[in-house]
Amino acid sequence: MRIAVNTRLFLKNRLEGIGWFAHETLSRMVRQHPEHEFIFFFDRPFHPDFVFEKNVTPVVLGPQARHPFLYLIWSEIRIPAALKKYRADVYLSPDGLGSLTTKVPTCLVIHDLAYLHFPDFIDRMHRWHYRRYLPRFAQKATRIVAVSEFTKQDIVRAYHVPAEKIDVVYNSAHTAYRELSPPEKEAVKEQYTQGEEYFLFTGALHPRKNIINLLKAFVQFKRRQRSNFKLVVVGRMAWQYKEIEEAKKKMPYKDDVIWTGYLDIEELRKITASAYALVFPSLFEGFGIPIVEAMACGVPVLVSQTSSMPEVGGDAALLFNPESPEDIAASMMQIYKDEHLRSKMVKAAHLRSQLFSWDISAEKLWESLMKCI
Repeated sequence: MRIAVNTRLFLKNRLEGIGWFAHETLSRMVRQHPEHEFIFFFDRPFHPDFVFEKNVTPVVLGPQARHPFLYLIWSEIRIPAALKKYRADVYLSPDGLGSLTTKVPTCLVIHDLAYLHFPDFIDRMHRWHYRRYLPRFAQKATRIVAVSEFTKQDIVRAYHVPAEKIDVVYNSAHTAYRELSPPEKEAVKEQYTQGEEYFLFTGALHPRKNIINLLKAFVQFKRRQRSNFKLVVVGRMAWQYKEIEEAKKKMPYKDDVIWTGYLDIEELRKITASAYALVFPSLFEGFGIPIVEAMACGVPVLVSQTSSMPEVGGDAALLFNPESPEDIAASMMQIYKDEHLRSKMVKAAHLRSQLFSWDISAEKLWESLMKCI
């Protein structure tokens, strides 16, 4: 069987949420099914690390699809032609970008419908493209994979797709994420925060991640506790980040906030495992991989009470209202002052993290793909 895959988000040292999902599931599927041929469609020159095994054929299809007009050329001209040329039996698109002009059975992975809930956070052209094409991609797809029950129900409501057409496949944490020894944690803290404890946020920085309210909450925490705690913010500036840049310059206690930019997996797992707690105030998530990454390291998670995040965090998470800096700050103060609560959350994080596995996710994605055939 020939399985064609959209791998345009396989970018060396730049893998984020959707890219990680595709990387972790596909690397396993390719190795577990050597009898099948996988054809990876890239939109630019690819790194050889992404050709996981001998049964992977890499193909570069231009143009580089990063703009709505180029999306259309990619999805409606280049992809259908390539599927026909390589005689694909099924097409897997892990980033929600389907095709209306191919007859090849398609398995579409949808990570969230954030553009419907927070349209102002997306530029006009992308918003137009998502609204016009994503519902049609979903309706045409043979099968849909959603990364949470919340996202599944969101798709059913918004796109009027039958629930039985949608399978749920969770994200997980990279296998590198694990608890560190006390000396290892101290070394990380010396490197990043002069040896002080810190709250952590990880993720691409844009308005939906709610960084402004996180900074406001941290200021309130510092004023009330008078502690040496730091806040470490990990992630690249993605889009509409000017307000974040202004807040960085003007906020009190700005010297207690460490901005690392994008970190590779080795540094990210160390800085995650050494945190006092993860604070994840995102306004909306289809899943929320940093939550699982922190839990896998035995780190308590303080997360928004919205969208999929209560589903992912379960009884291991302390929930807050992301619209309220006061509520975020209250959660930070609660875990800072209550060591018994923190110990309890560390244990709960270990247990909860065991529910998420890339091996299971790869198996479930394969099952969904086979339903297309």
